[in-house]
Amino acid sequence: MEKEKAGFFARLKQGLQKTNNSLLEKIGKATTRKIKIDDELLEELEEALIMADIGMPTTTQLLESLRLGAKNKELTKPEEVRPFLAKEIRKLITVKSTAKDEEMAEKPHVILMIGVNGAGKTTTIGKLANYYKNEGKEVLLAAADTFRAAAVDQLAEWCNRVGCDIVKHHPNSDPSAVVFDAMKAGIARKKDIVIVDTAGRLHTRTNLMDQLAKIRKIISRQMPSAPHETLLVLDGTTGQNALNQVKEFNAVMNVTGLVLTKLDGSSKGGAVVGIVNETGIAVKFIGIGEKIDDLQRFDPELFSKALL
Repeated sequence: MEKEKAGFFARLKQGLQKTNNSLLEKIGKATTRKIKIDDELLEELEEALIMADIGMPTTTQLLESLRLGAKNKELTKPEEVRPFLAKEIRKLITVKSTAKDEEMAEKPHVILMIGVNGAGKTTTIGKLANYYKNEGKEVLLAAADTFRAAAVDQLAEWCNRVGCDIVKHHPNSDPSAVVFDAMKAGIARKKDIVIVDTAGRLHTRTNLMDQLAKIRKIISRQMPSAPHETLLVLDGTTGQNALNQVKEFNAVMNVTGLVLTKLDGSSKGGAVVGIVNETGIAVKFIGIGEKIDDLQRFDPELFSKALL
């Protein structure tokens, strides 16, 4: 387990390398030229954090923590800034998820996957199915993204790779009908987990958001406590732009967790800090590569270390 954790940390650090290099270079320049923590140093740190795509509100919060740390003598010299920031960032991104998926008291445990086109949602679902399959869970996938021509075939291919069941209809069929049948099948077959794929959509398209709400109602009718999780898949390369997606989707769907993809070379990895801090929604999983096992549970401590 420790060896696997070390390997994942190495890949995560590599994925955040662009953010890490830029942030450390700016922090390094700011702190090595100074012999004390003053307003000029804090201004340079502010620029470094904003350039790392952490966002203005969270940057302001981190700077206030630095000022308070200096005032309380927790920080006495510039070289202590980096570990102090790492500690503060870890605090900001350590959010308990509202979805108690670890307990999975009811079967099937239903996970509704949402997100915009291009975020890597269908691929993430395949990797998530593999993750749970490796934990010994019986998984069923619902191919409710019926509008994108290749989505159903793509999900079916993932099922073949992972070795799990799928419920699918013809292309352009009613997504709600797919979800209805998938819920029936998941309950009848006593599956541990049902993961529902949905059509990728712009968060500003009201009619498509309404359709998501309809799917949610259909799930709840067959299982009042479901969906147990609503996971929003975000493209890690979009940085602070993803924040608006979180806010818009959450207003309609009560998002319980985030899945961040494509953290394998983006210079915008710092956006995770701002998004979690401003929305209070936990990151559940992160994807750091193309391999089937490159989706892992989010670890705030590992992330903050890799970032700084």
